[in-house]
Amino acid sequence: MNTAVRRKTPHHITVDEFVAWAPDDRWELIDGSPRAMAPASATRGIIQARFATILNRRLDAQGSDCVVVTEPAIVPRVRSRSNMRVPDLAVTCSSVEPGQIALPDPLLIVEILSPTNEAETWENVWTYVSIPSVQEVLVLRSATIAADLLRRRPDATWPEEPVQLGSDDELSLQCIGLTVPLAELYIGTYLARGIGRFTSASH
Repeated sequence: MNTAVRRKTPHHITVDEFVAWAPDDRWELIDGSPRAMAPASATRGIIQARFATILNRRLDAQGSDCVVVTEPAIVPRVRSRSNMRVPDLAVTCSSVEPGQIALPDPLLIVEILSPTNEAETWENVWTYVSIPSVQEVLVLRSATIAADLLRRRPDATWPEEPVQLGSDDELSLQCIGLTVPLAELYIGTYLARGIGRFTSASH
């Protein structure tokens, strides 16, 4: 039997209590209440793995000390004692110490949106923009080749609406100096069939 099913789910706990309680399965802490995360679809997993590879190659080519982390624990600045969110990917340029749970100073946060988790994903996005270190938040769609990009303005404010990208657009992530055709992130999925392969267009 699944450990998460056997164990009683607590309510109104702190991040520290959540870390001590959390089973091996995928959970987030939402305003003090643990919330189980559904297993990712194969398509979503392909997108996550491919984009992580693209990000790592870019950072390596730059000789950067920044690292890409899959499914990191993210603690927002607002209501930080009772929230720990788990996006699909994040980039940090701060050192990750042994035993550290929450990712320090995320620069870029990436969520992969499924049709069944849209409300929860956007709920997470609004908490990410409260973190001072975050410069860009990218939401990738998994049912179509499309994305929404939020980028912090020079005056540290956020735009009212994200930039919407489609299958023919290039994705530009200024915080790590990456420009890549959006469709390249979807190679290997059923969504990319018939659009051909890309040469190394990342720069």
